[in-house]
Amino acid sequence: MAIQINQELSAASLIPQIRRLWKVSGLKIQRLQTRWESARGTPVFTEKGAYSSRGWTEWTQGFQYGSALLQFEGTGQSKFLKIGLQGTRDCMPNHLTHTGVHDHGFNNVSTYGNLWRMAREGILPTQAVPLEAWELALKVSGAVQASRWTKTENGGGYIYSFNGPHSLFIDTLRSLRSLALGHQLGHVLMAEGDARISLLERLIQHLVTTIRHNIFFGKGRDTYDVRGRVAHESIFNTNDGRYRCPSSQQGYSPFTTWTRGLAWAICGLTEQWEFLINQPEKSFPTSSPRQTTLRLVKDAALATADYYISQSPTCGIPYWDTGAPGLTRLGDYLNHPANANNDHEPVDSSAAAIAAQGLLRLGRLLGGVKGKEYWQAGLTVAHTLFSPPYLSTSPLHEGLLLHSVYHRPNGWDMIPSGQKVPNEESSMWGDYHLRELALLIQREAQSRPWLRFF
Repeated sequence: MAIQINQELSAASLIPQIRRLWKVSGLKIQRLQTRWESARGTPVFTEKGAYSSRGWTEWTQGFQYGSALLQFEGTGQSKFLKIGLQGTRDCMPNHLTHTGVHDHGFNNVSTYGNLWRMAREGILPTQAVPLEAWELALKVSGAVQASRWTKTENGGGYIYSFNGPHSLFIDTLRSLRSLALGHQLGHVLMAEGDARISLLERLIQHLVTTIRHNIFFGKGRDTYDVRGRVAHESIFNTNDGRYRCPSSQQGYSPFTTWTRGLAWAICGLTEQWEFLINQPEKSFPTSSPRQTTLRLVKDAALATADYYISQSPTCGIPYWDTGAPGLTRLGDYLNHPANANNDHEPVDSSAAAIAAQGLLRLGRLLGGVKGKEYWQAGLTVAHTLFSPPYLSTSPLHEGLLLHSVYHRPNGWDMIPSGQKVPNEESSMWGDYHLRELALLIQREAQSRPWLRFF
């Protein structure tokens, strides 16, 4: 089956749920702020309801302090602005020049980007707003992200993942917002011989390379070419720039779809479409003309959104991978709401929080009857997430969004005693994106400007 889209929902109808969300969210932010010591590293996911760190890459600290900033905007409570400002000032500068990750759009746009956006919208108190400092931070972040570059055989290229120059991750579609902001602020990447490298050109080249290699369109590319399916990772030969094969770090296999990767694609593609439609033709590289690029991004956004809708249970919450082997033991699982407490495969609510925002953005961009379907699908997923068993209402649990999964193949996720698969735990990215989703819908219900950085 597919998601049972509720046509009766509206942004305004979700406001009672969103008010409850902000109430429990604030308590959790304060609890973590009081307990967490930055010397322990970055909080990543919960174990028995308490946030813990996991050394792999430093990609979640921006979500920690960005969550406080979203909480301030959603509620107007200045204590959360103070937490977000202090955390950004004390803990985020190193992330601006972190050359070892592909996650600048996660860490730095969630903090410096939110502060910059709110300042420009007049949401922040006007006194002593260091707007130029935040702009400089965003310029630096975008350029550093763009410097992680591998050329491909056709003259294009991609921002390589923390795995190394051979590795292109689907996740980076969502992190491209750092390049977009840097370009919007008039910045370029300076290279050898004082070469001026356009951040927009690299953004577009990365988009095109990712769409061509990590997203499938059902045109017979290989045996498992199903429209809308994504590969978490693409592998390239760095000697000649040739594509070699799909791969996966966090999914079940290279030939199945890790649903958080699918969600990153939906959300990242639609946000970049919003950005690119406002860029003039002359800004586009000759290798990717404006009309051709926009059509490619649109087709990829529609394909991935359609696949998510068709491969998610009726409630809109997906299992962690569409090809996970235990799904066959769940029977007709797509014809029922997801069961987070089953014995075979975990769900991933964080994928749903990310995808829901993408569906809403896609619906708004398209408009008309088709756009309405995506919009209502996004509201349907949000409606599910904003209530138990996904919304964590217990003050003893530090997470906000329950049933999030980090790295199933590595076995990093907590499995409760007496159960067989991970559940009941939260992640920093899931909590952040649930708050961002709530804020987007709240602003729409209040007839405020659309939530965007561009």
